[in-house]
Amino acid sequence: MEKYIEIIVNSYGGYFNYLINEILYWKWDNYFYGLIAISLMVWLLEITFPWRKNQPIFRKDFWLDLFYLFFNFYILNLILVIALSNVSEQLLNDLLSVFGLQLSSIQLFSLSNLPKPIALLAYFVIGDFLQWNIHRLLHRVPFLWKIHKTHHSPKQMGFATQFRYNWMEAIIYKSIAYFPLILIGGFQLQDVFIIHFIAIAIGHLNHANLGWDYGFFKYFFNNPKMHIWHHSKELPSEYGVNFGISLSIWDYLFKTNYIPFDGKNIELGFDDENQFPVDFIQQELYPFRKE
Repeated sequence: MEKYIEIIVNSYGGYFNYLINEILYWKWDNYFYGLIAISLMVWLLEITFPWRKNQPIFRKDFWLDLFYLFFNFYILNLILVIALSNVSEQLLNDLLSVFGLQLSSIQLFSLSNLPKPIALLAYFVIGDFLQWNIHRLLHRVPFLWKIHKTHHSPKQMGFATQFRYNWMEAIIYKSIAYFPLILIGGFQLQDVFIIHFIAIAIGHLNHANLGWDYGFFKYFFNNPKMHIWHHSKELPSEYGVNFGISLSIWDYLFKTNYIPFDGKNIELGFDDENQFPVDFIQQELYPFRKE
């Protein structure tokens, strides 16, 4: 037990020091300023090329979404995710050690043995497919849908909507994807930095007030004109459509794609949205509220 308490303490201290260092010192793989830079660039694109021209620059819930962006990307890591991840990794190591195994010994193969560009591309594609499947679960399982409702609650979309999600959603994604990614692991944090921020940029663009579909590449990359339909209040399927995170190809392959017409002015949300809380704390507690 002392070992796990020490891991928790070190996780808090280590991530706090890391975050302070990110804020005070610039480096090429700086997450803090990288997120700010991407957000500012996509916001400027929204202002310069607005798709919904009647949508204000400071749209409804703009500041709430901006708070979610920093809370889910940094504060949630500090208060929960990093410590939980480190404890889970140690628990798995301890469990495997009972059978004389280690994490490295259960890898099916290591993508890091491939040439780096190919390895990172494979990591990106496999990781995105895992997220696509998890995203579908969030829509199909009733309790998971209660968690995911936070992300579907905006009535006006903008770049920061990408990070409006309940704290439990981050745990679900990381928990389910953790073991499959271990089986193909071997990457250092620096290795996936570029891939990580490409995914953030695509996510920002998907939710931005932009009327782009990337032409032929819409069949491979998720885009604003496709993703707006994922947030539509009226859908042809009970469980939703267009589940792509960064890549749209999974929706086209598995027939969950849906773009019936230009969705610029469709209504966003869900049927019982009037019962959904509007403030941050209540939204975070919503999954545990009785119907």
